Amino acid sequence: MTVKFALLGAGRIGKVHAKAITSNADARLVTVADAVEAAATELAAKYGCEVRSIEDIERSGDIDAVVICTPTDTHADLIERFARAGKAIFCEKPIDLDLQRVKACLKVVEETGATLMVGFNRRFDPHFKAVHTAITEGKIGAVEMVQIVSRDPGPPPVSYIRSSGGILRDMTIHDFDMARFLLGEEPDTVFATASVLIDPEIAKAGDHDSVSVILTTPSGRHCSISNSRRATYGYDQRIEVHGSAGAVAAENQRPVSIEIATSAGYTKPPLHDFFMTRYTEAYAAEIATFIAALATGKPASPSGQDGLRALALADAAYLSIREGRAVKVAEVMG
Repeated sequence: MTVKFALLGAGRIGKVHAKAITSNADARLVTVADAVEAAATELAAKYGCEVRSIEDIERSGDIDAVVICTPTDTHADLIERFARAGKAIFCEKPIDLDLQRVKACLKVVEETGATLMVGFNRRFDPHFKAVHTAITEGKIGAVEMVQIVSRDPGPPPVSYIRSSGGILRDMTIHDFDMARFLLGEEPDTVFATASVLIDPEIAKAGDHDSVSVILTTPSGRHCSISNSRRATYGYDQRIEVHGSAGAVAAENQRPVSIEIATSAGYTKPPLHDFFMTRYTEAYAAEIATFIAALATGKPASPSGQDGLRALALADAAYLSIREGRAVKVAEVMG
């Protein structure tokens, strides 16, 4: 089975997914759509596919699935549109910035029977996946504590921050999903603190650039998350899980994993510069998983409900920051 794809959005993440699709023998990138025609034309020329409008893709009989990489405020509308059009849907996170809008969107997905997978790519990183495997195989006993460090090399433009939904919905949401993936139990309490330590313009945009979050589950397991929009040494991505019988960790990755020893000491190459190179394998693996779900008829995962749960944790964290207290997730879920 060859899945015929349409890519909606030819920006930075769209280019990453175009590469993943065209590298898969069971996939074919048929067309690209973007509000900026030049961006769509450039990407289509690179991969030998067509440029079509979203309206044309919606009516196209030669499209099996769409990959949504457009701005966040278009995601829910496009999911509903293509669910009704009978297309399978892969959508970058988040589904929307509003929990109630996400719930309404997922209702349409359920009513139409559409396949929806949400792009939490880090579940598919081979290093993080190996951590999860060690947990499920019982190698470290029962999970007790999880630590996640996720720090970008530098902040995005303030113009992006204004429309991003804030650091917790834009950046930390990946870590909320990873926490759920590793804890093995849904967090029910969130305590968060946040500051602006990098750029005062981020504060003027109503956001933060430095965040710490503690998630707690009903049984007492907890996860600490450390986020920063600035890591001068590269893209910092680490995980450690402590269990009743041991621990498992995934350290930072480098484009070249070597160590040089001289009279001056030991040195290693720099870290990856950002997500496009750090998570290349993860992006390819998640598209392969989406294709496999379509081929087998099995539910796609991460699902829309996973997207909803991660967004609820972000909303609870924002409420915690505003009110300076631990927040029950049930308070924001409605």
